Amino acid sequence: MPDLPRRLLGRTGLEVTSLGYGAMELRSLDEPAAQAILDAVLGAGINFIDTSIDYGRSEDLIGHCISSRRAEFFLASKCGCVSRDTGGDHVHTAESIRAGVENSLRLLKTDYLDLVQFHRSLTEVELKEHGALQELLKLRDEGKVRFVGVSGTLPNMSKQVDMGVFDVFQVPYSALQREHEAVITKASAAGAGIVVRGGVARGAPTDWEHRQYYMLRTETMRDRWDEARLDELLSNGMTRMEFMLRFTLSNPDLDTTIVGTKSVEHLAGNVAAALAGPLPADVVTEAKRRLTAAGSAPEPV
Repeated sequence: MPDLPRRLLGRTGLEVTSLGYGAMELRSLDEPAAQAILDAVLGAGINFIDTSIDYGRSEDLIGHCISSRRAEFFLASKCGCVSRDTGGDHVHTAESIRAGVENSLRLLKTDYLDLVQFHRSLTEVELKEHGALQELLKLRDEGKVRFVGVSGTLPNMSKQVDMGVFDVFQVPYSALQREHEAVITKASAAGAGIVVRGGVARGAPTDWEHRQYYMLRTETMRDRWDEARLDELLSNGMTRMEFMLRFTLSNPDLDTTIVGTKSVEHLAGNVAAALAGPLPADVVTEAKRRLTAAGSAPEPV
């Protein structure tokens, strides 16, 4: 099998596979099932794994199952979250950030995290008023964190880019959710790495019926797909899922897109789509034209 393409994660210098693994789905698995999917992730050559304090047992299972293979992958987690044992909402204080990162290190059985991201898209005042950002930077200086990032969304993401402190932005983006396309370009041009989440719109088209768009628009993602008549652009047996993933990978500003699954079979399908590479340029152009007409267009920054 050919190797997955790799891209530099912005100014971090980390060479990440264009397809990453989003580990939220691990929370519903027992240890043998988690071992199977994580072994398959690494066996496919995927080298970027994204998890979080509040993804149930995800960090714990990663630590138990693949910490012995730590050199094979980059590990990203979140901060500002509260653990499954604590409950409650996100807390952005210096104490919460340090406690969360140190607990992640313990569960993941590692001495360092390659990337820690704020799990909420906060304003600069919110990031700093209780010392949260300052504490994360201290943890970086101590070597417990290599790079810092934020799970960014509009309207705050543009100003977060201007702060110049974040190495990586994790951003929702897909053919059906193009609102962040322009701010992704801005962040990439500033040297930040781009991690896309939702690159297949958070699931197969059969799961699009009750999803809402960014900014809580009321139409479903299926409505947007159908209005843009994207089925007409499928060729050579391409599935909707393959089209979605390859459209995302066609964005030149993307470094990796994290796709979560608990199925080894679905993982193999994602890998095959990623290996097929970006869509042809003329297909991307026509898809964007149709999608813009259907309401899936970049928001100005």
